[in-house]
Amino acid sequence: MRTLDVTTLPARTAANSQPRSASSLSPRALRSVKVAVFVLCLVPFVRLFVLGGLDRLGTNPVEFVTRSTGTWTLVMLCVTLSVTPLRRMLGWNWLIRLRRMLGLFAFFYATVHFTTYVWFDQWFELTEIARDIVERPFITVGFVAFVTLIPLAATSTDAMMRRLGRRWSMLHRLAYVAAIAGVVHFWWHKSAKNDLGEPLIYAAIVAALLGWRLWARLRDGRARARTPSPIAPPPPRGG
Repeated sequence: MRTLDVTTLPARTAANSQPRSASSLSPRALRSVKVAVFVLCLVPFVRLFVLGGLDRLGTNPVEFVTRSTGTWTLVMLCVTLSVTPLRRMLGWNWLIRLRRMLGLFAFFYATVHFTTYVWFDQWFELTEIARDIVERPFITVGFVAFVTLIPLAATSTDAMMRRLGRRWSMLHRLAYVAAIAGVVHFWWHKSAKNDLGEPLIYAAIVAALLGWRLWARLRDGRARARTPSPIAPPPPRGG
């Protein structure tokens, strides 16, 4: 008959009674957070339907939807890019589990933004769309931002992460290119109306996130340079 080692009970009890670290969440808590974030990210899209049903999209509904989805694309991009800095500064490792969802929502709103322009603004007139992309700089850079997000969304699965390996991280740095292009797109659009208040806010956020990333890379590189390399053992002497 197996006896119970009572000497291990206090240690096990103490270990089980310790509060979970803030760097991690229980699976149940993480699922709740994911559901809450999903609902919050979907609210702006649902709001457009509600306002449309109430006939409260203003005198130019297409412009309202285009402007709203473009703004939320930038918001989602900024939130996605802020996950890594917040995780490293606060030690909340569970934040990384939200990054994929946030990035896909950024692509979702960018797709709705682009579709609104192609469908309701241009009515699928491909010649006019191509002319806009070539001749209007703010449309050109917006199109670049949208196209940049396509490979990021297409490679967001676990299978693609495993297949690409280290190249996956290099590819997903394009998120910064998309964010910069999105800010420029917004800036040029608003500059025609001499209204640069909002673009300045997003430009400052993206600049701060990019600056933090560059600073973190320099800091990590210096830390690796200061770390002494392990001393190799002497080669064995021949007989």
